[in-house]
Amino acid sequence: MAANDNKQAAAGGFVYLPLIAGWLVPGAGHFLLRKWGRGTLLMLSILCMYVLGLAMQGKVYSSAHEILDVLGFAGDLGNGLLYIVSRILGLGADSVQVTTADWGTRFIVVAGLLNVISAVDAHNLRTGRKA
Repeated sequence: MAANDNKQAAAGGFVYLPLIAGWLVPGAGHFLLRKWGRGTLLMLSILCMYVLGLAMQGKVYSSAHEILDVLGFAGDLGNGLLYIVSRILGLGADSVQVTTADWGTRFIVVAGLLNVISAVDAHNLRTGRKA
């Protein structure tokens, strides 16, 4: 009975705010829920992966013409504001020119996928599906 009461209390208000905030800014969804340690760990992990990917001259997808590019583009969109700012500033190579750039591209895509998982985790915490 107490678990059911916790779920009802957690369901009040706009439950998608941590999901949206967590997607836009890595870790922000957890910060809204006062999960400082988890939010900090996720923010640092995602930012470091993204910055390392850019430092290795990784590609930030701007469009997708092939199926693998579609998957990379979807992963990049998971970075939220990092992706938008990178596109505005022209960061990320248009094509891979050095060997490390391929690894950098993977770092950027995985950072986006980790950010999506993080945002969904914040949403699950907010709705009471996870403690």
